[in-house]
Amino acid sequence: MPQPITPSLDAQPTRPVRQLGFFDCSMIVIGAMIGSGIFIVPAGMARNIQSTGWFLAAWLLTGLLTIGAAISYGELSSALPEAGGMYRYLREAFSPLWGFLYGWTFFTVIQTGSIAAVAVAFSRFSGVLFPSLSESHYLLGPYRFTAHYAVSLSTVQALAIVIIVLLTGTNTLGLRYGKWVQNIFTVMKLGSLAVLIVLGLTVGFNGAALRENFSHLFQFHGLHMADGITTSVAFLAPLVAICVSQSGSLFSADSWHNVAFASEEVREPRRVLPRALILGSGMVVLIYLVTNLVYLSNLSFAQLETAPHDRVATLMMERIFPRYGSGIMAAAIMISTFGCINSLVLAGARAHFAMARDGLFLRSAAKLNKRSVPGRSLWMQAVWSILLVVLTTYSPLTGYGNLYSDLLDYVISAALFFYILTIAGVIVLRRKRPTMERPYRAWGYPFTPIAYIAAASCVLLSLVIYRPATTWPGFVIVACGLPVYLLLRGKADLTTGAPE
Repeated sequence: MPQPITPSLDAQPTRPVRQLGFFDCSMIVIGAMIGSGIFIVPAGMARNIQSTGWFLAAWLLTGLLTIGAAISYGELSSALPEAGGMYRYLREAFSPLWGFLYGWTFFTVIQTGSIAAVAVAFSRFSGVLFPSLSESHYLLGPYRFTAHYAVSLSTVQALAIVIIVLLTGTNTLGLRYGKWVQNIFTVMKLGSLAVLIVLGLTVGFNGAALRENFSHLFQFHGLHMADGITTSVAFLAPLVAICVSQSGSLFSADSWHNVAFASEEVREPRRVLPRALILGSGMVVLIYLVTNLVYLSNLSFAQLETAPHDRVATLMMERIFPRYGSGIMAAAIMISTFGCINSLVLAGARAHFAMARDGLFLRSAAKLNKRSVPGRSLWMQAVWSILLVVLTTYSPLTGYGNLYSDLLDYVISAALFFYILTIAGVIVLRRKRPTMERPYRAWGYPFTPIAYIAAASCVLLSLVIYRPATTWPGFVIVACGLPVYLLLRGKADLTTGAPE
């Protein structure tokens, strides 16, 4: 009698394993959103807006946009619980082309650029505690290969690369390891922010700064904004400044949707994902609003604008603890950025994995390793992120800079366009596939998605008009994906979404 065949323990997994619960998903949402932005971005926004009331209004708009998007996005994550997140939603609502163009931009700039940026931020703040870490301390180069581009390896870049490799390696060992790193560091960063807020409202509270900042709440200091934006219509000046400043605050609150890339590894994704998206993004928005109020309760608006290297939180802590403030804040930001990098690494690879299964990315990225995670996709993401770390820009006026920084500036408008298109997908799929199972339906439909689309479109239009130099290159990057799509589309079954 033939013996039954039992699968080998060494057999290559073909499907991811569902190991993420509600708490894990919430930690991924929060961990991906909170990096270094909230500690730095307020300075640039204050310079642009030049008014306490409008400054807070800008952060409130960011919060409303983020929560509105999360509420609408939750319906998509509930209806389409497969790996791929926004790539999958754009593909189903519109066409494989739009899904691919997002995935192309996501891999080449958005996710890998964010990983590079946050890894370098971790290294820079490490330099506060360890002075040998410096962007001017080169181990190799810089070697210029054109008039405006070079490669280099400073001690800061080297540590950033080590962190990317370390966290990529940890995530290839299995989702269990990646999620525990995420949970631990996200809880630690929330604790650090709670301490910052409590200290700011107690030990560091500055009544004089509070009175100065809030005595003329909506007084707008002139029509000329720090980045060269001007308008001849006085009542539009605050609106324009708020919209243009969203490039900073929205970047600080970005990546709230990353958890959906790992939908196939979530237990009960139709129920868990919408809750994690709304709760996680809502909590971060509240923390950001309170943190900015704490800054304004400790520092004058002029100090906020002129914080050295834009390090607002560090300036506040130095005022509270003159000898140790910068070190304390550096350690807190290192914790925050470390957890953020892990979240970006964990989630991003799942998007490329989903694209590869559809034949729209390198086929080997569709393979799971023995720990049931997309190991090759993780390492491809790491290699590209490292490349963005070592590639630098050069200008005779400013010297050497970071290529990823320029790319992220360029792509913020394109990313916002994809957000608008994705939220529009909620409406499109309601009409296109009315019988689709939707365990969660967006609150306030259709007002919520329409309101988001209208508000985000105003922000995007302002960026196109007032920041064309950093807007149009982003759309060029997206367009460069079109010929790649045309090369790949014949190799995949784009109707079923499966490789041929």
